Amino acid sequence: MELKEILSKCDHTLLTQSATWSDIKAICDDGIKYATASVCIPPSFVKEAKEYVGDKLAICTVIGFPNGYNTTAVKVFETEDAVKGGADEIDMVINIGDLKAKKYDAITEEIKAIKAACGTKILKVIIETCLLTDDEKIKMCEIVTAAGADYIKTSTGFSTAGATKDDVALFAKHVGEGVLIKAAGGIASLADAEDFIALGASRLGTSRIVKIAKNEQGSGY
Repeated sequence: MELKEILSKCDHTLLTQSATWSDIKAICDDGIKYATASVCIPPSFVKEAKEYVGDKLAICTVIGFPNGYNTTAVKVFETEDAVKGGADEIDMVINIGDLKAKKYDAITEEIKAIKAACGTKILKVIIETCLLTDDEKIKMCEIVTAAGADYIKTSTGFSTAGATKDDVALFAKHVGEGVLIKAAGGIASLADAEDFIALGASRLGTSRIVKIAKNEQGSGY
């Protein structure tokens, strides 16, 4: 797979707590230069980033991040605020405790409420696979499908582990029609990226592929 094709599936990501506008501006520049799918950035930078990139690049941000235990009302407000600021894509974190407690209706209704707040914008649902059993992952495939979200996403990158190939393969078997897959966290090489895409991931949450592109000899950049 060509590097350009891999880059087109990457949400070029910077979510560290110490990120400054200078850092965010730099990844926006990289996102435009390398034609990534989006940049995924903290909510506080959305408005400034969207004004900076205009229509040259999609802006993705995170909601209820990274723990997911904000109330639904707070997550909906965060989403509305992000969309108003110019966010094109929303990556929300589920309430993992609700999943453990089998409060499936509550999770479904929360995703539906956030999807409604997104309007026409893309919604990705982060389920934090490293904290879940396979049965819980399968249940979340069903819930994300029923709730009408656009993507199921493996990880925040802030917990005990990131994406695994087994989890992406499991998602591919159990998500419903029209639901796409995003693998995030720990994608460190082009081989990793190609493997995740081959298993069914349409998006990759990573900053490392752009770094590889910068160092790639003869890549045409």
